[in-house]
Amino acid sequence: MRVVAIVGHSGSGKTTLIEKLIPALQRRGLTVSTVKHTHHHRIELDTPGKDSHRHRSAGASEVIVASDAGWARMASSTEPASLQDLIGQLRPVDVVLVEGFKQLEWLRRVEVFRGAGEALVLTDPGIAAVALPAGLEIKGFQGMTLPLDDIEAVLNFILSG
Repeated sequence: MRVVAIVGHSGSGKTTLIEKLIPALQRRGLTVSTVKHTHHHRIELDTPGKDSHRHRSAGASEVIVASDAGWARMASSTEPASLQDLIGQLRPVDVVLVEGFKQLEWLRRVEVFRGAGEALVLTDPGIAAVALPAGLEIKGFQGMTLPLDDIEAVLNFILSG
């Protein structure tokens, strides 16, 4: 599986880019999954009072909620899961898009930068490319830039590596 992270400051447009990349990948006949990193310490995907929430509250290590349309697994852990462990939980696909995980140097990353704050790439040379709106430049950066509004160009870069 090809794994690429989309990174950037909060509000930079990471999720929006991923929302556009997913159908573009599918149009090329590729399968895609995503892993989203959050800084929220307690993840609640279940509604208090519902059976699955009651199972977790009672101490179940994992709870699977299944319906005719799909299923979800919620797991408790005393240690944070590594990205490798999380990817290992996915069914095989062609491409995994990861949102976040800025500090993982081994992971190929594309930064979304819209000009607010300092570009991550200026302090993290491991970022492979920066997707920018037309007309925006990062002073002092000589690396690979991609046109943020050209999804095919961003996708071609992701698939080339």
